[in-house]
Amino acid sequence: MRYRYATEADAPAMAALFAANHHDALTPEQRSRQGFVQGAFGVDALRDMAAGGELLVADDGDGTVVGLLALSVAADLPAPPPAVRGLLAAQDVLRWEGRPLREVRWLLYGPVVVDAAHRGRGVARGLFTMAVAAAAERAEAVVAFIEAGNVPSWKVHVDGFGMTPLGDYVAEGRTYGAVATAAGV
Repeated sequence: MRYRYATEADAPAMAALFAANHHDALTPEQRSRQGFVQGAFGVDALRDMAAGGELLVADDGDGTVVGLLALSVAADLPAPPPAVRGLLAAQDVLRWEGRPLREVRWLLYGPVVVDAAHRGRGVARGLFTMAVAAAAERAEAVVAFIEAGNVPSWKVHVDGFGMTPLGDYVAEGRTYGAVATAAGV
């Protein structure tokens, strides 16, 4: 497996991977078993994010994208989705190492998605490791949000990777848990 920054040429493959794992493309049973991603990430948006150095990918060595992870400055997103707006609004309540999140230099981690055929092979961990290292020069922490019903994502990020829960917040009637880890560790 090769971990690298995404290129603009990766955008169609990333969009297909994202669409196949989107909340609305999965049954409730699939969502509870494998987790899901949300938001609107089409080819153009992903191409722009890749050009800005905001996307990491895992490829199978032949260039086929099998995983992706976004790493961006939440406050700089041109049209943040409701969950990100809610996270930004909750920065005074959410605390990282005793400080309000608003006082911490942090990067938004996610969404992260791995192709179904490559799950359980360390792809998400490889992307996580690359993201934490890549964030070192730009941030103190990487912060993610996980929708309350997304138990698989919680198990991977909190139980598996050791991300620290910062607290919950509500955005447009949906509850999210914010989690973080130190950058560069």
